[in-house]
Amino acid sequence: MANPYFTKDTFDFLSALAANNKREWFDAHKQDYEVMVRTPALNFISDIAAELSMIAPRFRALPKKVGGSLMRVYRDTRFGKDKRPFKTNIGIQFRHEMGKDVHAPGYYLHIEPGDCFVGAGIWRPDAGTLGRIRDSIVENGDAWLAARDDKTFNRKFSLAGDALTNSPRGYAKDHPLAQDLKRKDFIAIAGLNDRLALSKNFYPEVVERLREATPFMRYLCKALDLRF
Repeated sequence: MANPYFTKDTFDFLSALAANNKREWFDAHKQDYEVMVRTPALNFISDIAAELSMIAPRFRALPKKVGGSLMRVYRDTRFGKDKRPFKTNIGIQFRHEMGKDVHAPGYYLHIEPGDCFVGAGIWRPDAGTLGRIRDSIVENGDAWLAARDDKTFNRKFSLAGDALTNSPRGYAKDHPLAQDLKRKDFIAIAGLNDRLALSKNFYPEVVERLREATPFMRYLCKALDLRF
């Protein structure tokens, strides 16, 4: 890739959308969205598909306008107080082939002025999935520690997400891995700076982050009886 996928124009559009988060404004600037946001994002997804298939063969990079790896720009405003209609970031998810939605195991790329990062793991899993991960930690804590504390993984990634205040029901409060058992999300975040996101080095850096997340992702897949 000789040129960057995302440019200052991409960030300018996202910033303008954040300042004018209304349907009328977006409708008047749909062509800018296509040129500055959606097209480069789809090109990135298309190009990274082959690399991803070598790193994690069961995860999919799907360059589709609808129903693929590029997340919708439209926000779901049905259940929250925030009624702004549009997301002001680019969200890309490379989901496991068995996943049905954003709560499946996956890799995630977030592009937003001042907040760019690569994510890996499983966000807000349902109760059954969360229980299987917790049971796996209890039954084979050494495997969890090996994945969580892997030196290559930890060089860029940090665990993040929500957690319970108290130990979940059915698990010992004094378990040596109690803090991990309290997790409601099993996600890890590797930050990226804006300058990198707008440079030609962005693609190889993202590929490297996907590769470095392998121990963590392999563990989660095994805990859920999914092929990695």
